[in-house]
Amino acid sequence: MSNLRRLLREPFTEYPYLNEVLEKLTSLPQLNEIAEDKRLEVKIFSFAYKKGIPVDTSGNGGGYVFDCRAVNNPGKYEHYRQFTGLDPEVIKFLEDDGEITQFLESVYSLVDFHAKTFIERKFTHLQVSFGCTGGQHRSVYCAEHLAKHLSDKFDIKITLCHRELGIEKIL
Repeated sequence: MSNLRRLLREPFTEYPYLNEVLEKLTSLPQLNEIAEDKRLEVKIFSFAYKKGIPVDTSGNGGGYVFDCRAVNNPGKYEHYRQFTGLDPEVIKFLEDDGEITQFLESVYSLVDFHAKTFIERKFTHLQVSFGCTGGQHRSVYCAEHLAKHLSDKFDIKITLCHRELGIEKIL
Protein backbone atom coordinates (compact mmCIF):
# COMPACT_ATOMS: atom_id res chain seq x y z
CA MET A 1 0.00 0.00 0.00
CA SER A 2 2.82 2.41 0.75
CA ASN A 3 4.27 1.80 -2.72
CA LEU A 4 0.90 2.52 -4.29
CA ARG A 5 0.50 5.71 -2.26
CA ARG A 6 3.92 6.84 -3.41
CA LEU A 7 2.94 6.26 -7.05
CA LEU A 8 -0.26 8.24 -6.56
CA ARG A 9 1.63 11.37 -5.51
CA GLU A 10 1.60 12.13 -9.20
CA PRO A 11 -1.95 11.27 -10.32
CA PHE A 12 -2.60 9.22 -13.43
CA THR A 13 -4.33 12.07 -15.29
CA GLU A 14 -4.81 9.96 -18.42
CA TYR A 15 -6.81 7.44 -16.38
CA PRO A 16 -9.04 9.41 -14.01
CA TYR A 17 -11.26 6.47 -13.10
CA LEU A 18 -8.27 4.23 -12.28
CA ASN A 19 -6.76 7.03 -10.26
CA GLU A 20 -10.00 7.45 -8.28
CA VAL A 21 -10.26 3.71 -7.56
CA LEU A 22 -6.64 3.51 -6.43
CA GLU A 23 -7.06 6.56 -4.18
CA LYS A 24 -10.07 4.92 -2.51
CA LEU A 25 -8.22 1.64 -2.19
CA THR A 26 -5.25 3.23 -0.44
CA SER A 27 -7.53 4.97 2.06
CA LEU A 28 -9.47 1.86 3.16
CA PRO A 29 -8.80 1.33 6.88
CA GLN A 30 -8.83 -2.47 6.65
CA LEU A 31 -5.91 -2.33 4.22
CA ASN A 32 -3.97 0.16 6.28
CA GLU A 33 -4.25 -1.61 9.62
CA ILE A 34 -2.37 -4.75 8.66
CA ALA A 35 0.08 -5.22 11.49
CA GLU A 36 3.53 -6.34 10.54
CA ASP A 37 4.77 -9.29 12.55
CA LYS A 38 8.09 -8.09 13.95
CA ARG A 39 8.79 -11.08 16.16
CA LEU A 40 12.13 -12.80 15.87
CA GLU A 41 12.13 -15.37 13.07
CA VAL A 42 14.32 -18.40 13.61
CA LYS A 43 15.03 -20.56 10.58
CA ILE A 44 16.16 -24.06 11.50
CA PHE A 45 17.70 -26.36 8.89
CA SER A 46 18.78 -29.97 8.74
CA PHE A 47 21.22 -30.73 5.95
CA ALA A 48 23.93 -33.04 4.58
CA TYR A 49 27.44 -31.58 4.71
CA LYS A 50 28.29 -33.08 1.32
CA LYS A 51 25.61 -30.84 -0.23
CA GLY A 52 26.84 -27.68 1.50
CA ILE A 53 25.75 -25.54 4.42
CA PRO A 54 22.38 -23.77 3.93
CA VAL A 55 22.66 -20.15 2.83
CA ASP A 56 21.24 -17.45 5.09
CA THR A 57 18.78 -15.64 2.81
CA SER A 58 17.88 -13.00 5.42
CA GLY A 59 20.85 -10.91 4.37
CA ASN A 60 22.16 -10.78 7.93
CA GLY A 61 24.62 -13.66 7.74
CA GLY A 62 25.76 -15.43 10.85
CA GLY A 63 23.84 -17.84 12.99
CA TYR A 64 24.82 -21.30 14.13
CA VAL A 65 25.93 -24.40 12.27
CA PHE A 66 26.06 -27.46 14.51
CA ASP A 67 27.86 -30.62 13.42
CA CYS A 68 25.90 -33.70 14.47
CA ARG A 69 28.44 -36.15 13.08
CA ALA A 70 29.96 -36.74 16.54
CA VAL A 71 26.66 -38.33 17.64
CA ASN A 72 26.25 -42.07 17.01
CA ASN A 73 24.82 -42.49 13.50
CA PRO A 74 21.81 -44.78 13.05
CA GLY A 75 22.43 -44.55 9.29
CA LYS A 76 25.45 -46.82 9.60
CA TYR A 77 23.07 -49.71 10.34
CA GLU A 78 21.12 -51.18 7.45
CA HIS A 79 17.89 -51.39 9.47
CA TYR A 80 17.73 -47.60 10.03
CA ARG A 81 18.68 -46.41 6.54
CA GLN A 82 15.08 -46.41 5.32
CA PHE A 83 13.98 -44.17 8.20
CA THR A 84 14.56 -40.52 9.14
CA GLY A 85 14.91 -38.57 12.36
CA LEU A 86 11.12 -38.18 12.28
CA ASP A 87 10.51 -41.91 12.67
CA PRO A 88 10.05 -43.62 16.08
CA GLU A 89 12.75 -46.22 15.31
CA VAL A 90 15.43 -43.56 14.82
CA ILE A 91 14.18 -41.43 17.71
CA LYS A 92 14.42 -44.44 20.05
CA PHE A 93 17.90 -45.32 18.75
CA LEU A 94 19.18 -41.78 19.32
CA GLU A 95 17.56 -41.32 22.73
CA ASP A 96 18.57 -44.76 24.03
CA ASP A 97 22.16 -44.00 23.10
CA GLY A 98 22.03 -40.72 25.08
CA GLU A 99 24.65 -38.77 23.12
CA ILE A 100 21.98 -36.73 21.34
CA THR A 101 20.51 -35.51 24.64
CA GLN A 102 23.85 -34.24 25.89
CA PHE A 103 24.55 -32.61 22.52
CA LEU A 104 21.17 -30.83 22.45
CA GLU A 105 21.52 -29.54 26.01
CA SER A 106 24.54 -27.54 24.87
CA VAL A 107 22.73 -26.36 21.74
CA TYR A 108 19.70 -25.23 23.77
CA SER A 109 21.91 -23.20 26.09
CA LEU A 110 23.63 -21.34 23.25
CA VAL A 111 20.54 -20.75 21.11
CA ASP A 112 18.38 -19.72 24.09
CA PHE A 113 20.92 -17.03 24.94
CA HIS A 114 20.88 -15.76 21.36
CA ALA A 115 17.08 -15.85 21.05
CA LYS A 116 16.60 -13.98 24.33
CA THR A 117 19.19 -11.35 23.40
CA PHE A 118 17.89 -10.97 19.84
CA ILE A 119 14.33 -10.49 21.13
CA GLU A 120 15.50 -7.82 23.60
CA ARG A 121 17.45 -6.02 20.87
CA LYS A 122 14.57 -6.36 18.38
CA PHE A 123 16.64 -8.31 15.86
CA THR A 124 14.48 -10.02 13.28
CA HIS A 125 16.38 -13.12 12.10
CA LEU A 126 18.44 -15.99 13.44
CA GLN A 127 19.42 -19.10 11.52
CA VAL A 128 20.40 -22.42 13.08
CA SER A 129 21.55 -25.35 10.96
CA PHE A 130 22.27 -28.95 11.90
CA GLY A 131 24.46 -30.96 9.58
CA CYS A 132 25.27 -34.63 9.42
CA THR A 133 26.41 -37.15 6.84
CA GLY A 134 23.19 -37.59 4.88
CA GLY A 135 20.86 -34.99 6.38
CA GLN A 136 18.37 -37.70 7.21
CA HIS A 137 18.71 -38.94 10.80
CA ARG A 138 20.68 -36.95 13.41
CA SER A 139 20.32 -33.49 11.90
CA VAL A 140 16.58 -33.98 11.36
CA TYR A 141 16.10 -35.12 14.95
CA CYS A 142 18.07 -32.14 16.29
CA ALA A 143 16.27 -29.58 14.10
CA GLU A 144 12.86 -30.94 15.15
CA HIS A 145 13.74 -30.88 18.84
CA LEU A 146 15.24 -27.38 18.75
CA ALA A 147 12.14 -26.08 16.95
CA LYS A 148 9.88 -27.59 19.63
CA HIS A 149 12.12 -26.31 22.43
CA LEU A 150 12.13 -22.74 21.09
CA SER A 151 8.42 -22.81 20.30
CA ASP A 152 7.65 -23.82 23.88
CA LYS A 153 9.98 -21.21 25.38
CA PHE A 154 9.65 -18.07 23.22
CA ASP A 155 7.00 -16.16 21.29
CA ILE A 156 8.83 -16.27 17.97
CA LYS A 157 8.27 -17.34 14.37
CA ILE A 158 9.94 -20.60 13.45
CA THR A 159 10.56 -22.00 9.99
CA LEU A 160 11.82 -25.58 9.97
CA CYS A 161 13.42 -26.93 6.81
CA HIS A 162 14.69 -30.48 6.32
CA ARG A 163 16.50 -29.68 3.12
CA GLU A 164 17.49 -33.20 2.06
CA LEU A 165 14.00 -34.54 2.81
CA GLY A 166 12.27 -31.71 0.94
CA ILE A 167 10.17 -30.77 3.99
CA GLU A 168 9.51 -27.21 5.13
CA LYS A 169 7.03 -26.16 7.79
CA ILE A 170 6.19 -23.09 9.80
CA LEU A 171 5.51 -23.40 13.52
